[in-house]
Amino acid sequence: MTLSPLPLLPSFHAFRRAARMACLCFAALSGMLAGTGTHAQAATPAPVELRIGYQKSSTLITVLKARGSLERALAPLGVRVSWNEFASGLPLTEALNADAVDFSADVADTVPIFAQAARANFVYVAQEAPSPNAQAILVKRDGPLHTLADLKGRRIAVTKAAGSHYLLLAALARAGLAPSDVQIDYLVPADGRAAFERGSVDAWVTWDPYVASVDEEPDVRVLASGNGLASYQRYYLASSGFAAAHPEIVRIVFDQLVAAGNWVRAHPHDAAQLLAPIWGLDVATVERANARRSYEVRAVDARYFGEQQTIADTFYKAGLLPAPVNTALALRWNFATQRVQPVGTATGHDAHAASAAAGAPA
Repeated sequence: MTLSPLPLLPSFHAFRRAARMACLCFAALSGMLAGTGTHAQAATPAPVELRIGYQKSSTLITVLKARGSLERALAPLGVRVSWNEFASGLPLTEALNADAVDFSADVADTVPIFAQAARANFVYVAQEAPSPNAQAILVKRDGPLHTLADLKGRRIAVTKAAGSHYLLLAALARAGLAPSDVQIDYLVPADGRAAFERGSVDAWVTWDPYVASVDEEPDVRVLASGNGLASYQRYYLASSGFAAAHPEIVRIVFDQLVAAGNWVRAHPHDAAQLLAPIWGLDVATVERANARRSYEVRAVDARYFGEQQTIADTFYKAGLLPAPVNTALALRWNFATQRVQPVGTATGHDAHAASAAAGAPA
């Protein structure tokens, strides 16, 4: 019987060539897949982080933070919000200039003056209408200080560059006194209160809710509020670069601030209940403090900006600024054009449009 020949096996060299081709094909396919994945990853924008700096007295930002309103409003844009608390306004604006935060909650009208003098990179985004009674000069009820002139030679606690600092300078000027006629201790609110309570200073100049935390104590008296001395407008600021890169975020934050202000004014007791545990105060005290604030948020307009120059001139005359400051050259956010411009070139039309669109009084 004749046997059929066995089928020929491929040679070793042929097998090696086939294996090499398979590896090359697999590598090419892997490269294509990897390239597709890289392209898809590159096409997905990195999430944006909005870093907000605020103070304990930043009522509207605190309301937004506590209620989660801002995060919800920004969620469709994929924006993540981080919150950074500061003891007072000056270090907050320093952090803004150092690119440690992108947006500053309300700071007193004095604070941006110092930031502008330091050539900080910021833009005015919004302003709260005046609240002159939301800051005060506090003295001991049975003490010898009954008029502003009685401050001469006294030791006074105040937070440097805060709105209350300007109130003190304006009060001294009204009494015909110079800053050198008193002894000024620059203290953050907590330290100022402690110094006032133990009697190491004769007067404490501060703002709400710190005023409300002590003004009804039996041994405390308000020597003067800001009424007739300082209108006390608070400002919201942003990094110029962040505002230019993310105008849609600036718009949403502005709208949320307007809404929060409307809610606080319409629901004072609910707002006080929300804020009381955060501030460590009772509800009645918080409600009294909030009643002295306007919480009317509006776009920055030259018509409402005049006192900024008076404040700048006062601080320069007191030797607290290295050079004169022209506040008309400060930058503000124009909601109509979605870009920055000097405040001095404002026409008022876009501020009205921005406020009306958000339901705020213009």
